[in-house]
Amino acid sequence: MEAPGPAWLKHAVFYQVYPQSFFDSNADGIGDLPGITAKLDYIRSLGCNVIWINPCFDSPFGDAGYDIRDFYRVAPRYGTNDDLKVLFAEAHRRGMRVVLDLVAGHTSIEHAWFQASASPLPNRFSNRYVWTDNAWRGPGEGLEGIRGYSDRDGQYVTNFFHFQPALNYGFAEPDPTKPWQLPTDHPDAVATREELLRILLHWFGQGADGFRVDMAFSLVKNDPAGTATAALWQEIRGRVEEQFPEAALLAEWSVPSKAIPAGFHVDFMIHFGTPAYTSLLRAEPERDVFGMASGEGHSYLSAQGKGDLNGFLRIFLEEHESIQGRGYISVPTGNHDICRIRHGRTVEELKVAYTLLFTLPCLPCIYYGDEIGMGQITNLASKEGGYGRTGARTPMQWDGGENAGFSSAPAEWLYLPIDPAENRPNVAVQGADPDSLLNFTRSLLALRQSRQALGPDAGFQPLSTGERGFPFVFLRVFGEEKCLIVVNPGEQPAETLMEEQFASPTLLLGQAARIKISHEKNQTRLQCEGLSFGIFSLQDQSFRRASEIPSVPANVQELTAQK
Repeated sequence: MEAPGPAWLKHAVFYQVYPQSFFDSNADGIGDLPGITAKLDYIRSLGCNVIWINPCFDSPFGDAGYDIRDFYRVAPRYGTNDDLKVLFAEAHRRGMRVVLDLVAGHTSIEHAWFQASASPLPNRFSNRYVWTDNAWRGPGEGLEGIRGYSDRDGQYVTNFFHFQPALNYGFAEPDPTKPWQLPTDHPDAVATREELLRILLHWFGQGADGFRVDMAFSLVKNDPAGTATAALWQEIRGRVEEQFPEAALLAEWSVPSKAIPAGFHVDFMIHFGTPAYTSLLRAEPERDVFGMASGEGHSYLSAQGKGDLNGFLRIFLEEHESIQGRGYISVPTGNHDICRIRHGRTVEELKVAYTLLFTLPCLPCIYYGDEIGMGQITNLASKEGGYGRTGARTPMQWDGGENAGFSSAPAEWLYLPIDPAENRPNVAVQGADPDSLLNFTRSLLALRQSRQALGPDAGFQPLSTGERGFPFVFLRVFGEEKCLIVVNPGEQPAETLMEEQFASPTLLLGQAARIKISHEKNQTRLQCEGLSFGIFSLQDQSFRRASEIPSVPANVQELTAQK
């Protein structure tokens, strides 16, 4: 069953652009929208056809643009509203889509709505944000309040940093002893919801193809089950589809089984929500992933071979099966909030990791620079609220010239410093090297787009997880087309014996000499050298009927049963 929603999503391969760090077109040291437009052909050459741009709206940039001052105006440092419309048009001319970032749960304290709301005199914006009714009483119930901002007698509730006041969509279960907690159907809560819809419709009308919604789960307060927030998004989606049926909504929720029924077409399974992403890509303690690693947790996708795939796989299977036919999951290579995937890994490790990430039944998403293996820059001073995340946001490395080709501005003007390493990767060098990570990424994505069996709607059947996932073997099926994927991310050899029988699998991408397939009676033995991967095509007669293959290997079934 195919997922409802925009038809273009089933072929989507996302490329996330952090605009201030991508390409500077006007030599002021900060990346901009014309710079993104200038690099559209490069992005398309990767095999990516959808660009997701971090917030580009007017902001004081206390939180890198996630503190919006005006939802209807492009931040001057990035260009103009017309520049954004040109980007839409040029992307569409190339058969590409553009997804913007929407901060739905809060604004900057400099937003005109909040300035009016902070007035001690009642006005139509007084309840646009969540305020208590006494400056000396906090909001309680896990909420954080700030007092003393203005002469209004109350504390405003924050949604993240202190300068990001929470917009008021109401409370799912208002406390009758706290009259400032409005129900979700209160006219002022409804007015906030209507303004959210107005913002979406405006930009869809200008040419945007979708929105990735920041902290999509955070809107309605005192909503532990997320039911009221889900109802809000279901209404928003329905009303958007009335005018823009091809518009897409993507969630930063990290729990697809909640986000997709709530009305989103895609959910990013990342560093919070479910622990699935961190169990897959978690770094060792000295390579912490945005504060998420703990104890002796290790990444499965590491040559050390100390990780365990099964924690990720169990959760992923549950989430995937719960949303089949209704929406999609994306497991990105990284994003602006987490440590670079390259940090502590070699290029060979990344090739194994990308083989797995891009052949799962997901929509692939590449964080800018991951296609060349940009590194995490350590010990950087925090920039715009980045703190430990700052080192994953440094300028794109285009060539070996001044400022790595990011900008012709003086180095001291740059948004963040360039990676100081002499051997830092760049696009120009890797583009000329057929064995580079860049060209491997291109080949892998081209193969994925050429095979329906590798797409998000194809069947996904794990066949063996070996010892803790070393190796991991799984099948992708679409009609009569079948692909077998084998990955061994550890540096030690690994093998597995399976009941399934293969005749003559054809290697599509990978290392033929490093994966040995042999037959023993009615079984198949796979012997994999360290850091090996292979994507194989299976002829129809070489494999049993897909319906006869268990969807989950026995050890994963046991893990699921124990949950």
